[in-house]
Amino acid sequence: MLISREEIANTVARLASEISKDYRGKQPLLVGVLKGSFMFMADLIRQLDLPVEIALIRLSSYGSGTKSSGKVRVIQGLKESIKGRDVLVIEDIIDTGRTITFLLDYLRKKKPASLKLCALTTKPTRYQVPVSFDYLGFTLPDKFIVGYGLDLAEMFRNLPDICIFEDDECR
Repeated sequence: MLISREEIANTVARLASEISKDYRGKQPLLVGVLKGSFMFMADLIRQLDLPVEIALIRLSSYGSGTKSSGKVRVIQGLKESIKGRDVLVIEDIIDTGRTITFLLDYLRKKKPASLKLCALTTKPTRYQVPVSFDYLGFTLPDKFIVGYGLDLAEMFRNLPDICIFEDDECR
């Protein structure tokens, strides 16, 4: 285990407090990146002290392996218009930075009033492009992690803690 459910809960509460303060008086559109962000986003939204709307987008850069393919694809695009909206992207992990860079560029073209990023985890030693955050939970070592929405070939998302994947030992 790398991060316990208690540490996750405390960090989600901290992020929710920061976001609620920064968006006071606004009604942001939270864009969750599927599938990995769903647990984080659900927990985060329940702790926000402001009205929000949600939208979901699904991207892919991994397939079924443990290494990014480097090619990002939109599998499910946004149905909602974000033009003139305050948009907050909710992501589970920033690894190489390529997927989030692709997504932020994709969303900027839709002309939101503002665009910010909230990520639960990041691995800065893996960055292939620069990444900046507005809200960040944890900085992680360069290990493959699973749990709390993070997966390996669609497995292990249901683990309540974040674990380092080591030959099927994290169950």
